Amino acid sequence: MCGEKGERVPNKRGSREEFEAIALQHFDALYHTAVRLTRNPSEAEDLVQETYLKAYRFFHRFEPGTNVKAWLFTILRNTYINAYRKASRQQDHVDFAQVAPYYADATQGPEWTNRASLEEMLRYVVQDDVKRALDALPEEYRMVVLLADLESFSYKEIAEIVGCPVGTVMSRLFRGRRLLRKSLGEFARKAGYLKG
Repeated sequence: MCGEKGERVPNKRGSREEFEAIALQHFDALYHTAVRLTRNPSEAEDLVQETYLKAYRFFHRFEPGTNVKAWLFTILRNTYINAYRKASRQQDHVDFAQVAPYYADATQGPEWTNRASLEEMLRYVVQDDVKRALDALPEEYRMVVLLADLESFSYKEIAEIVGCPVGTVMSRLFRGRRLLRKSLGEFARKAGYLKG
């Protein structure tokens, strides 16, 4: 039996092998979105791991014939929201002695010595500005922009994942893209790519 996009869909009481066959193929997409949501690769790994644990635990509830990727992204989103709420209730305590070596490394930046390295640096800087612009978006816009523009979900699939009407998805996507354009336009003007 096949689901959307030719994915093999197991029976309701699917085995571990069936789960792995249809779910693990979406690992990279889940991880990249998790990094964008958490802004931290380590936290993203934890988020994806928790997503897969929950998906496997409730695999018997998965509806054959439905979109596996959208189902996994819904679990990812809900897991992120719950973790975010939990973290916002807890205060972070950091011992400076533990992070001092990392701070010293972070202040050292990469060395750019030749033309190829200069091009790599430019790509790195521009990519960093795009990441910052995405990270600066309000959560409701960022999630929709990530799902539409980076993961290529349809409006309908995004609506299912975020739990809102298609019209709301379209509105959030429009507003999120507009904020990105504004933010990146400011970057381009400061960097001298645009005049005015």
